[in-house]
Amino acid sequence: MSSCLKFAFLALAFCMGPAFAAGPAEKFPGIGRAATPAEVKAWDIDVRPDFKGLPRGQGSVRQGEMVWEAQCASCHGSFGESSDIFTPIAGGTSAEDMRAGRVDSLLPGANQPQRTTLMKVATLSTLWDYINRAMPWNAPKSLSADEVYAVTAYILNLGNIVPAEFTLSDTNIREVQERLPNRKGMTSAHAMWPGRELGGQARPDVQGSSCLRDCKKDVTVKSFLPDYARNAHGQLAEQTRLVGASRGADTSRPPAERFMEKMPPAPPGQAQAAPEKIATNAPTGAAGTRAVMPMLQKNACIACHGMDSKMVGPSFRDIANKYKDHADALNYLSGKIKAGGQGVWGNIPMPPQALSEAESRRLAQWLVKDF
Repeated sequence: MSSCLKFAFLALAFCMGPAFAAGPAEKFPGIGRAATPAEVKAWDIDVRPDFKGLPRGQGSVRQGEMVWEAQCASCHGSFGESSDIFTPIAGGTSAEDMRAGRVDSLLPGANQPQRTTLMKVATLSTLWDYINRAMPWNAPKSLSADEVYAVTAYILNLGNIVPAEFTLSDTNIREVQERLPNRKGMTSAHAMWPGRELGGQARPDVQGSSCLRDCKKDVTVKSFLPDYARNAHGQLAEQTRLVGASRGADTSRPPAERFMEKMPPAPPGQAQAAPEKIATNAPTGAAGTRAVMPMLQKNACIACHGMDSKMVGPSFRDIANKYKDHADALNYLSGKIKAGGQGVWGNIPMPPQALSEAESRRLAQWLVKDF
């Protein structure tokens, strides 16, 4: 087990150890029960770097191309070159990289505008496992094992790692691992699980001597990064590829600043409220936009929609302009916000949103009246 999913399961099993292992009666009576083999199997789907957990199966490059065109190309392009949103899958590697096991394009000073998936991935199990668990993103875990093998083979062929006539299977995947361009780009010399089993060390490199000291008593959990962490890895807007419509966030500025700066100041004598402090029953206009900002942030709406510019989905202004003369715009938009959909604004689907009826109607009212 190697994925974040397994970490979550193991953490749960650790915390509820008596309930999982010995039943609820011993230490925590009335709490929990032993997990059934079927329940454990449903969670235990990931594939480790040593390929433990890999199911039997096979898939050819040709089969993978057909699955790719039907399930993957709408987001990632027909040849993994990306669409107007997602970054490239293949590219940036060479035959010398495959021989050496390290990708020269990742080194400082390399003239590589975009880091692709095959440049970065060090273990083939990671690629197989992620496709199996998370793809396609609007229907995760819907691919069969053979289809996952086929799609993985197609991606490897796009990177010239395997030939067009190749069939990837559980019996030869370890051989293909030895051709990954960045297979030596990851270390296991640490005590994180599974530690020594994959060449790690027993003693953690961080002892945590200051853990649980001087902790803040008041903790606020938010759905976006705090300001001090937004620019921790440098300006993202300057790190994205130089072609296509995908652009990184301006991480040198607070997340709400690019929206709030477009609004007129608050009336004289009235303080400008922070986005998370504004009530959702504010009036229309600029105040109405300030009012719904907490809801847009809480539900990650602004991760896919800009106020005036297209991101993953259309801008809020484009949506408002499209439906401003719609006879039943309020009910229509409220329903679309909750149900999601695909095809109106392109091939990338919007999943259903976990909003209440009142919340979706409030957002729809904002779109209808404030643009």
